[in-house]
Amino acid sequence: MHHITQQVGGTMQIDGKTAVLVHLAYPAAHLQTPQRFNPRCLERGVNAVLVPWQVQPDHLAETMQVLRHAESLAGAIVTIPHKETCARLCDRLEGVAEVLQVANVIRREADGSLTGRILDGAGFVGGLRRHKVAIPGRAAMIVGAGGVALAIAAALIEAGIRRLRVANRTPARAEAMMARLRLIASEDVLLEVGPADPSGFDIAINATSLGMHDGDPLPFAPDAITPELTVAEVVMVPRVTPLLRAASDRGATVIPGEAMISGQIDPFIDFVLGAARDATQPQTA
Repeated sequence: MHHITQQVGGTMQIDGKTAVLVHLAYPAAHLQTPQRFNPRCLERGVNAVLVPWQVQPDHLAETMQVLRHAESLAGAIVTIPHKETCARLCDRLEGVAEVLQVANVIRREADGSLTGRILDGAGFVGGLRRHKVAIPGRAAMIVGAGGVALAIAAALIEAGIRRLRVANRTPARAEAMMARLRLIASEDVLLEVGPADPSGFDIAINATSLGMHDGDPLPFAPDAITPELTVAEVVMVPRVTPLLRAASDRGATVIPGEAMISGQIDPFIDFVLGAARDATQPQTA
């Protein structure tokens, strides 16, 4: 079904045909996706709206069950800390999400079933490319072993990274992530679990929530940061985290967290709402 926006003075009008998406997160105050998603829907002539839903992890399964019965719901975008749990609660997973068992976008099908996909990694790699950061043949360190770290690691492998280290405060979690990555990586990719030390790496990535709150420790000590290093974030608020500030002070290339989400907006719309909508097309019932 085509959902065409009714625009009044350049603003979206919510009506009975508006497709609703929810952004599942805990907490939700830091979310930056609705501010990008909704204007893009307006630009594309898509009658849809994304709203934040702050859901505690203990209530996620119940919430997902409710989503199956809401016929106005088109799907959901998923962020920390729900990506792996949501994947388990989907009826089917597509693409690398099936191998990695992690999802950050869900489409509600007409029968109420839920289909999940992971777009974080592709968005992150796209952000690196837009900032002219080369990936093939290079070495990257990722701090964190959650759903977003897993998706970024998988996308870096697909993009031709030569060496990939996962550093996590719980080594067993890093090893579990590595086991999943070995399912998709060729033998010529050096995969390792090691300390959060960027020495000898070309790219260092914070894929944790550290930096989101005042007083958070840095994901890794800045002493080893050199001007040759690219330091990238997934944290979007604040835009310049203490890690990025420390990296910038040392002359490194810095990539803010918003670069990861910017490249995902159109893929989110395409996956959940179907192929690109054209407001000039006739509306169908």
